[in-house]
Amino acid sequence: MRLLLLGGTEFVGRAVAEAALARGWEVTALNRGTRPAPEGVRVLHGDRTAEGGLAALATGEWDAVVDTWSWAPAAVRDSARLLNGRIGHYAYVSSRSVYDYPLTSGAGEAAAVVDSSPDLTGEVPYAEAKRGAELALEAEFGGSALLARAGLILGPYEDIGRLPWWLNRIARGGPVLAPGPRDLPLQYIDVRDLAGWLLDAVAARLAGPYNVVSPSGHATMGELLDACVRAAGPAAELRWTDPEKILAAGVAPWTELPIWLAPGELYDFLHTGSVERALAAGLRCRPVAETVEDTWAWLRSIGGEAPQRADRPPVGLDPEREVELLK
Repeated sequence: MRLLLLGGTEFVGRAVAEAALARGWEVTALNRGTRPAPEGVRVLHGDRTAEGGLAALATGEWDAVVDTWSWAPAAVRDSARLLNGRIGHYAYVSSRSVYDYPLTSGAGEAAAVVDSSPDLTGEVPYAEAKRGAELALEAEFGGSALLARAGLILGPYEDIGRLPWWLNRIARGGPVLAPGPRDLPLQYIDVRDLAGWLLDAVAARLAGPYNVVSPSGHATMGELLDACVRAAGPAAELRWTDPEKILAAGVAPWTELPIWLAPGELYDFLHTGSVERALAAGLRCRPVAETVEDTWAWLRSIGGEAPQRADRPPVGLDPEREVELLK
C-alpha cells in the first residue's frame, strides 16, 4: 500500500506512519519540515495554509490518504480537490466534538452535528474546523471518504500533555488530589489502537462516520490513576475527593485535572458515546496499564518533558494550589 499522510507526524500522524511502515507500506508525508518524520517516511515539504503550499502534491498517486488536520477546513478542501482521481481512498481523523452539544448518553454517529462550512479559513473553533473538513470530503468524494471521529487520544508521543501530566505529577510522590468518583467510567483511545484501526479501515475502504474510541468504562478513573502509581510513583498517595468539593473549590475539570470530568452533561458528551459501529469494524483496545506504562517509558526516554502543541494551552494543576486544596 502507498500511503500519503497529511496533517503532521507528531502524535496521531506518527503512530499511523510507524504502524504503516511496520506493515511494509510505503509512506509519504507532507509537512513543513520543522520537525523530523519517523525514519523510513518519504517527506515532501509544503505548508497547507500558504499559497502554493500543495505544490509538492501536484504529481503522484497513492492507494490511501490519512489526514489528521485540525485547523481551518479549507486546507482539507483544497487537498481533496487536488488529489481526487489520484488516490484510492481518503480517511480523515475527525473528532466526536463535531456533535451538537449537549449529547444524549450512548448517542451514535446519527446524532446531530454542529453547523460549519468547508470554505472556512483563518482561526476556526475546533468543532467547526473538524466538521467543515468532513463537509469538504463529503462534497468531493460523495460519501466514500472515511470520517474517523476520535475521542480522547492517549499514548506515547502525546503532545497535549494530559496523561504525561498525571504521570509526572504522580512520579513526584506525596499526596495527590485524585478526582472522584473512583469508579467513574472513562472513554478514550490509545493512539496506536486508533492508528491500527485506521489502516485496516482504509485497506477495507470503509466509508462514512465512525466513533473511534474505547467503549465507555474500558477503564475507570481509579484504574487509570492506579496504573500511573504502579508505573511512575509507588510513593504517591491518591487522595480521592468528591467531585462536588472539587467543583466548589473552582478547579477546572479537563484542564487543571486532565482527562477527568465531573458527572453531568459534558461528561456524557465526552465519555459515554456509542462505539458499536467501530467495534463491529474491528476496533480493539489494549488495557489501560499498557497505555500508561508505554507512555511513561517514552517520557523517561526523552527526559520527562512531553512536547507541547503550540495551539493548545498547558494542562495541569499548579503544585501550590494542589497543596492548598489538599489542606
